[in-house]
Parts: sequence; C-alpha cells; structure tokens
Amino acid sequence: KLNLGVGAYRTEELQPAVLNVVKKAEKLMLEKGENKEYLPIEGFAAFNKATADLLLGADNPVIKQGRVATLQSLSGTGSLRLAAAFIQRYFPDSKVLISSPTWGNHKNIFNDARVPWSEYRYYDPKTVGLDFEGMIADIQAAPEGSFVLLHGCAHNPTGIDPTPEQWEKLADVIEEKKHMPFFDVAYQGFASGSLDEDASSVRLFVKRGLEVFVAQSYSKNLGLYAERIGAISVICSAPEVADRVKSQLKRLARPMYSNPPIHGAKIVANVVGDPTMFGEWKEEMEQMAGRIKNVRQKLYDSLTAKDQSGKDWSFILSQIGMFSFTGLNRPQSDNMTDKWHIYMTKDGRISLAGLNLAKCEYLADAII
Repeated sequence: KLNLGVGAYRTEELQPAVLNVVKKAEKLMLEKGENKEYLPIEGFAAFNKATADLLLGADNPVIKQGRVATLQSLSGTGSLRLAAAFIQRYFPDSKVLISSPTWGNHKNIFNDARVPWSEYRYYDPKTVGLDFEGMIADIQAAPEGSFVLLHGCAHNPTGIDPTPEQWEKLADVIEEKKHMPFFDVAYQGFASGSLDEDASSVRLFVKRGLEVFVAQSYSKNLGLYAERIGAISVICSAPEVADRVKSQLKRLARPMYSNPPIHGAKIVANVVGDPTMFGEWKEEMEQMAGRIKNVRQKLYDSLTAKDQSGKDWSFILSQIGMFSFTGLNRPQSDNMTDKWHIYMTKDGRISLAGLNLAKCEYLADAII
C-alpha cells in the first residue's frame, strides 16, 4: 500500500518526523519552565515579528515603516478564515478569485464566511502545465477590486508555479485592475529549500507598493502540523492603516477563538531568534526539500524507462514542492487505488512526501 493522499512530510522510511531543531527549542522551553498564561488576541509578539521578517526580509522598508499588520492565527486555515471574515465585513461587494484547481479547503473557507468566489484558469491538461494566458484573461475580466487568491510557491495541488516573468505580468494586471493580491504561503522554505526564494512572489508585489494579504503556515516547513501555528499579515499603504486593520482583525478573532496557542509560537520564535538554531532549521529544510526532489527525479526516471509510448514526462521535474499533478483522470485514480492499493486524491494529485526511492518503480508501473 502507498498513501500518497496526505499532505504531510514523511521520512525515507515513510514515517512522520519531528525536526531536531524543534526538539531543541522545546527542550529550552521546558528548562525555562514557562507558564501557560493567555496570549494577547494578536498572539505572541516575538512570533509575529519573526513571521513578518521571514516573509518579507527583516530589512524590508515596509517593516521599518510599521506598515505590516500581523496576527498569529490557527495555522494556514485559520489565517485564511480570519481574512475571509475581514473581506466579508469590510468588502461586502467584493469577490475572491480562486485558481482552478486549488487546495480543497479554499472553497469551504470562503463559503463558510459567505464570501462569493469564482475560478480563474490555471491548469492546462494538454501540457500538464500552466494556462497562463487563460489565467491573465480571467483576472483581467474580473470586476475591479476583486481579491485574487494566489499560492506563494508550490501550488497545491498542481505543483506548477508561474515563472518570475509571469509573476511580473500578474502584478501588472492586478495593479491595473485595482485587485487585492491575497497570498496563501504554506510552503516557504519547504518548496525550494530557500526561505527567500519561496517568498519572492510576495516580495515582488510588496516592492511595487501594493497592499497585500498573506496567510502563512508553519505546518510543513517546521513540521508543526498539530500545533496549528500560522499568521495573517496585511501589508498596508501607511502605518495608521496597518493599525486600523490590525484592530479590526482582533475584533474578528476575539469571538472566533479568543486568542491563539502559545507552544508552537514559542518554538518558531526560539528557532528564528537564535542564529545557531536558525541555521540548523535551514539545513533541515534543505534536506526535506532535497528528499522530495530526489523522489521526483527517480519517479521521472522510472516512468521514462518503462513507458514505451514516447510520452513526455518532464512536467514531473518542472513541478515543485510536495505535490505532483500526474494528469490522471478520476477513473484512472480510482484504478490506482482499486488495483494497485495506491491512495491519492481523485484529481490525480500525488504527495511525493508519501513516496520513497524504493517505491518509485512500483508507482511508475501502476501509472503506466
């Protein structure tokens, strides 16, 4: 059996892993004997600072100018849900544009917050790549002032990201249409192994002076899945706007969950705040990203060696992150499960984190 459905990192032995740097940070916390008092509504201050610094770069002028409103929230999902409530209350006539396809929970979140949404073209089944022209056309055709939900890096479920030139063009269109870019950043550092590279899309929009919403999660890059650690940051046009946005986000968070959890927030603050641990974290992230790249390469090699049809499998190598969109349709995905005991989502997405080098040939046989 192969479980390629779950979006969580596994070791080469296909076991869940706790990062060594996380164990160190937890040991420090235990030694300090810290209490369990409530955090403020906006969360742990050192965590919020570390999170904005990681996302934008510590020397980014918007941080120095006090133009970033950051609230610790309940991982990526809770951060998206809080922002959705903000949109519903303060932009009641706006709709959200979501990529087709997207992470399964995005639509639930906006439905639950009663925020209308529509899809923009993203995946091109003919090339198993990006339908960039369709994407641009749909974003251009949307009503002015829409929120455009973008995956910062390692698009889920396809693993297909725009190129740097395409990001520039997207920023042009979004700026021209007075849309609001809304990034979901679930894999910073985990996709390429570089924190800066994986945040480059967000930084490009911020550098242009656009106001930007960003939901962040530490589930993947620090392996803090069950700690529910993330944040919503809003980069605003002026410090007084950031203050107002933050106060309204707090108003929304208070009746929703009151205040966020402390344990994971302290882990993040300890790791990012200590140069030695920060360096160790980067190394561990590179190892995780590297393991997935190795599996991706081996799967491509196995498919190419076994497939006599001449099909071009190179899309597997051009995709990035934890997931690969195989191009398999629903009946084929069902067959993978029924005949081969390979469990995957019905849209043909596989999680490469649930695969190891030893099982690549078996998966290639099943796909072919």
